[in-house]
Amino acid sequence: MELNLYKRIQRKQEYNKKRISPSVVAIVGAILTLTGGFFISYNYIQSKKVIAYDYMANVFYEKNKDQKDIASQITESTEGQEQIEEEESDTYTDEYIGYLIIPKINLQKGFVDKRSSENDVEKNIMVVEGSNYPDVKRGNFIIAGHSGTGWKAFFNELYQLTTGDKAYVTYKGKKYTYTITNIYKQQKTGTIAIYRNYDKTTLTLVTCTNNDDTTQTIYIAELEKVEAE
Repeated sequence: MELNLYKRIQRKQEYNKKRISPSVVAIVGAILTLTGGFFISYNYIQSKKVIAYDYMANVFYEKNKDQKDIASQITESTEGQEQIEEEESDTYTDEYIGYLIIPKINLQKGFVDKRSSENDVEKNIMVVEGSNYPDVKRGNFIIAGHSGTGWKAFFNELYQLTTGDKAYVTYKGKKYTYTITNIYKQQKTGTIAIYRNYDKTTLTLVTCTNNDDTTQTIYIAELEKVEAE
């Protein structure tokens, strides 16, 4: 009897040694909960950054001195093209003056006056200097934007677009509907040539090529119709 009792006690002691303490289980559970909560919160915060950035679009930031000016990389042949001039007021705002909307990739992003300090690919999608606003007949509205990672990669999903897809621009109370007619890539050589039909009013989107650091992709879209917002 005493021998059996001794064996039971011995087995219980061995079991207790192998069994994880409830306090240890509680601590591990708490750590896993906090870790999971951190990643969920991080993703939530990152998604809200873009919304907050849009809301504070009129806040000034210091210029990035090492930034390469995308406008200097874009050229457009003017051979056989009538020179288009547009009047601009002496005053302008740093707030959004219109929006680029591409439903296929759930993009809706505001743009500012091209003379604004906020017109910068480090802060927004950028209206390229020398391009025309949407209301200029036979003009070319050129917008450049970052792709890749980070909150400012507003054009990261452009690679999903194909010819025939729609893009919309709202500007001065009107909605401009465009259809993508051409998509092509060019090597990063310091300039980007834009090939379009000069008898058409066009929208041109420029960004780095998805998963390719050596080229940029240009999307040409032609105006279909204009209607009131």
